[in-house]
Amino acid sequence: MVAKQLTYNSTARRMAKTILNGFRSYFADYLNATLSAKARFEKADWQGVQEANVDRLELYKQKVAQTVHYLGIVTNKDIADLNLWAEAKTAYTQLVFNFPNFEIAETFFNSVFSDIHDHSKISDDIIYVLSSQLIEAPEAEYSIFIRYEGDDFRAMFRRILKESEFSLPGEDIELDLDCIMAVFNQEVLPQLKSSAKKGSAKNGSAKKGSTKNSLVNTVKLDILESTFYRGKAAYMVGRVVAGKKVFPMVLVFLNTEQGTLYVDTALFNTDDLSVVFSFARNHFMVDAPLPYQYAHFLKTLMPMKRDFEIYNSLGFPKHAKTEFYREFVSHLKNSSDQFIVAPGIKGMVMTVFTLPSYNIVFKVIKDKFDPPKEVTHDIVREKYHLVSRHERVGRMADTQEFDDLVFPIERFSPELIEELQRVAPSQIEISADKILIKHLYTERYMTPLNIYLETADDEQMRNAMEEYGNCIKQLAAANIFPGDMPLKNFGVTRHGRVVFYDYDEIMLLTECNFRTIPQPRNEQEEMQSGTWYTVDDNDIFPEEFRLFFSGNHKARGMFEAMHSDIYEVDFWQDLQGQIRNGVVVDVFPYRRAKRFDRGKKSPLEVFSS
Repeated sequence: MVAKQLTYNSTARRMAKTILNGFRSYFADYLNATLSAKARFEKADWQGVQEANVDRLELYKQKVAQTVHYLGIVTNKDIADLNLWAEAKTAYTQLVFNFPNFEIAETFFNSVFSDIHDHSKISDDIIYVLSSQLIEAPEAEYSIFIRYEGDDFRAMFRRILKESEFSLPGEDIELDLDCIMAVFNQEVLPQLKSSAKKGSAKNGSAKKGSTKNSLVNTVKLDILESTFYRGKAAYMVGRVVAGKKVFPMVLVFLNTEQGTLYVDTALFNTDDLSVVFSFARNHFMVDAPLPYQYAHFLKTLMPMKRDFEIYNSLGFPKHAKTEFYREFVSHLKNSSDQFIVAPGIKGMVMTVFTLPSYNIVFKVIKDKFDPPKEVTHDIVREKYHLVSRHERVGRMADTQEFDDLVFPIERFSPELIEELQRVAPSQIEISADKILIKHLYTERYMTPLNIYLETADDEQMRNAMEEYGNCIKQLAAANIFPGDMPLKNFGVTRHGRVVFYDYDEIMLLTECNFRTIPQPRNEQEEMQSGTWYTVDDNDIFPEEFRLFFSGNHKARGMFEAMHSDIYEVDFWQDLQGQIRNGVVVDVFPYRRAKRFDRGKKSPLEVFSS
């Protein structure tokens, strides 16, 4: 028996080493793919940027599949044996102890297991439902940021610009500094002076001329050593520290595409940083070999951001899914309300439910779709897959996809259980104490635009209609046609941004055929019911978009004053032409008013937020 037990343990350890080798291979390739972001940015290789984002997402899936293949080679045991996996987890925990990226390594172990087993077999004895190591705030963060100190803020920012990782020179560094200092002096410096005065008065040392020295002695600029790349921009992220007062700091760089760079804006408040790291935007390319330390640094600047959102922004969507699940399980343990059918107009393709105390929605594909929908279950999944791989330009909500997710049945309202049994019976399994949902998506809850407008005042309504139009146009410029554009398919975030979240009819804009409705040729055609002309699957008639307002005449009037061009075929066909000619949209995560006035215009500047 002893010899057999030793052999079994040896097999489990070989499995653990194989999985760890697979993780190391993945993480090395991941970092290399990320390191190349700088070259793509400096070469203005915008098509390459989009391709690299997709390739990096596919890399994880490839490495998991490769590791599963090797597991079948390194052992002649049954790798479906759950007892063997429990021992492999114990061995793996020892191997990754004190790893700088152990949390990502544990998620990789989970992914390998899930590639072999269905989720109903998940337990903390076999995979890392909870982490094996206590995650604490790092004792020192100097390994991930560079600190600047001095008595001259302009000189400090000049050092930051000159010591950046960029190989291309600045177009006009002094102009960059003028612009940065104008914002810094307006938004940050008055608060630093006020804080310094209060501190001096409290310490009884408020003497004439002492404010400057007190201020300078306490202020530091910390810049994360790795630059964040996404789309057509590069972001230097850091913070301004003055005693206990901390301000976020982001310097955004753009490429002139003529061999130089310039600073497009400087941001110094939490709300602006939160929008930069929005759940509606793609992952950054950032060289973060110490993921938790980067996540912790960002969390201190955006305390309202959840851990899974930050990991997602850093480019670790699989670990973000792990963090989401852990947070969700913890929330269930610390709450008592029931899941309910989500408020608002019910969808024709998805049934949606939510937990009132938790701002996440859960979306399940129906078994049968209400007319006139003609998509299939597989097509809907393909649409969501497209969104996960496409440039979302801050206008499409990120989703997490789950298979075989188990809920305690006592937490489901009777109305919700009846709804699921009626519209999606193939997707659920009910037992005495649990309900298993075979496939679902999660998204951040947002107030549906149609519901938001019901209580909006005129200013809020006007802003929402401007955002609604911007959302449609920016998606189109990113080669996404939303398809179904009623107000109920768009949500309003806490920052007032409008985001699209219903993906079952999206398609690439370049695949659409935009047409004008033909005039009837005779009285018979004019009087007949239905259409008197043929309509193919990809035919789109922009003049019909007016119907999306469903009787809200005031909102429609505001919308048409700003965005009536979307009713014109020429608008859409012109966009298609630009996309086919290789134009990549310029949409940045800050308002147009935040951009420095340098006399520059982007090819698609009309779509800037």
